[in-house]
Amino acid sequence: MSGVGSLSIEPTARVEFGPGVVQRLPEFVADLGFSRAFVVTDRGLRAAGIVDRVVKVLDPAGVETAVYEDISPNPSTVEIDRGAAGAREFGSAVIIALGGGSPLDAAKGISLLVGNASSVAADADSLWDAAPGLPLIAVPTTSGTGAETNGFGVIEDAHACRKVYIGHSSVRPRIAVLDPELTLCLPARVTAATGIDALVHGVESLASRGANAFSRAYAFQAVSLVSRWLPTAYRDGSDLEARSQLMLGAHLAGRALTISGLGLVHGIGHAITAHTGTPHGIALAAVFEDVMRFSLTEAADAYAEAARAMGVEPAADAAIDSVQFLCGVVDVRRPLRDLGATTDLLPSMAAAAVADAVTKNTPRLPTEPEVLELLHNVY
Repeated sequence: MSGVGSLSIEPTARVEFGPGVVQRLPEFVADLGFSRAFVVTDRGLRAAGIVDRVVKVLDPAGVETAVYEDISPNPSTVEIDRGAAGAREFGSAVIIALGGGSPLDAAKGISLLVGNASSVAADADSLWDAAPGLPLIAVPTTSGTGAETNGFGVIEDAHACRKVYIGHSSVRPRIAVLDPELTLCLPARVTAATGIDALVHGVESLASRGANAFSRAYAFQAVSLVSRWLPTAYRDGSDLEARSQLMLGAHLAGRALTISGLGLVHGIGHAITAHTGTPHGIALAAVFEDVMRFSLTEAADAYAEAARAMGVEPAADAAIDSVQFLCGVVDVRRPLRDLGATTDLLPSMAAAAVADAVTKNTPRLPTEPEVLELLHNVY
């Protein structure tokens, strides 16, 4: 058929969605043929009582459990190596990734390294053709990253001062457990940052060079859900309907980006986080609107589609105005100087952004001087 190309779509995780579905974790572990689980999480979720809640579901069902919670907001190669050592010592088990994007990304690296005992996390670039890792169940506790939909994680190589991608087809979660009740305790600021992350995923997936009919369908629905329900969840974190719809939107955005790839907002966001330690969603918000303006001509049709999804006039400028408005409603945008960036860091950040793999997918390919100018504009 003339004008129609071919494409290949890989299946994503089995999805179990609904309030209270985390209670079925023992069933899901058994479905994968195991009776033991190595839980990868962080200390914040321990303090919030969510780790104990999950362990109390697993233990009575006879699932032997170990917990590794030494994961920071920007997980490092050192943390991944340490977690992999603990998982190897624990033995054959399902990896349960419990938390936001950081534990989910870290769990993928840990899973992969268990299956490749001679490797370390700093070898990430050479592990895409490695031996398989352990099977993984993802239990997200935020609505943002969509990390439960894919088999790669973004971690920090502190020695090289850069973000690296670690992944493999075997560590794509087998089951995604989407329980919106686990997000009810999220502070407003975390809701805002993770929600904007999901919105960026949707918008960038619409505009990406890798977009196709499947990714656009997921992305359109993601942008629609996130833009509608994020302000409500931000204002009232106990609103279960808002939390549920936002979690679905974030998951669909994750499905979209797994097909389409992302773009320059993420390329710059990764550089900001690597150089300043800024949480991912906050880093994205700092440049979201400005990158859209930079790519306005090349991405006009995609941005018009994003505007339609957000319920405003289907025009590119309207999409940018809506993004600006939403970032203001949830109070998430900060100038770079408030994020710990200094002017002498900006050239290195611009270079890192241009070199980032996701930037190659953006609708308008930037030069380092163009990114540097953009960074100065948001400084």
